[in-house]
Amino acid sequence: MLLNKRTFLGLSAGLLAAPLASPGLLRAQPAGSIKLGFAPWADAEFITRLAAKLIEDRLETKVELIQTDVAPLYQGLTRGDVDAMLMCWLPQTHADYWKRVEGKVERLGTLYSGAKLGWVVPSYVPEAEVASIADLAKPGVQEKFRGRIQGIEPGAGLTRLSKEAVGTYGLKDYTLQEASEAAMLSVVDRAMRSERWVVATAWSPHWMFGKYDLRYLADPKGALGAAEEVLALGRQGLREANPKVAGFLSRLNMPLDELESAMLVAQEKSYDQAVASYIETNAERVDDWLEAA
Repeated sequence: MLLNKRTFLGLSAGLLAAPLASPGLLRAQPAGSIKLGFAPWADAEFITRLAAKLIEDRLETKVELIQTDVAPLYQGLTRGDVDAMLMCWLPQTHADYWKRVEGKVERLGTLYSGAKLGWVVPSYVPEAEVASIADLAKPGVQEKFRGRIQGIEPGAGLTRLSKEAVGTYGLKDYTLQEASEAAMLSVVDRAMRSERWVVATAWSPHWMFGKYDLRYLADPKGALGAAEEVLALGRQGLREANPKVAGFLSRLNMPLDELESAMLVAQEKSYDQAVASYIETNAERVDDWLEAA
């Protein structure tokens, strides 16, 4: 069962405005079920749906999927509205959220390493003209990009860091356009069809790098951070309440190239097909994740 953002926010009304709940206020989940939360980001959705499939089929535990924005997910995790989320980016992207939940959630394991944030341009934008974020301030370059940096939703850590990068690099003539991931991808797609210059906020892993010929701009001032880890987090008490699921999520780990390939299959076909294909192709790895459970 998939609960959408509106349903989840109705269950967790006031999460964004209220302080994080204390551990003593956690509500126990029914025995034999698990709630997995994820934001509408391609990497988070694939790995969450993969985990859900394996939990239901191999661990015989019912899974309820909850899709909402990242801030309510962290809040919901501390309240017990969500049992686990598979999309905590550290040390920088989700640093603000982590400070608020540290000690109130269980850190389960590393899902993948080497993740990164950055700004991308199509490969046809001459690297001699635009090789780094600093080059966006060159005379004439701003006009070619129409003074716009295409971003994603306001609550994302990437958006927060991109706002800081605009100031760090003195890009006062640019507007960081906030939108959804889908809107950002649509802007990139339309621009590349006509070979217009476009710069967008992006991250790895993502299927866009399999579909489009893009390159990251260098970030000499480190405004967008270095390589990061993406972690699985659980509500307090999850290991004790459901050791099989918590143990599985602690061992769930995959290389970035495998994840990006699976994400592209999900984009071009469906998440169900991508999940089934990954499980079949990587049977030995999947068995390792589930062995102790």
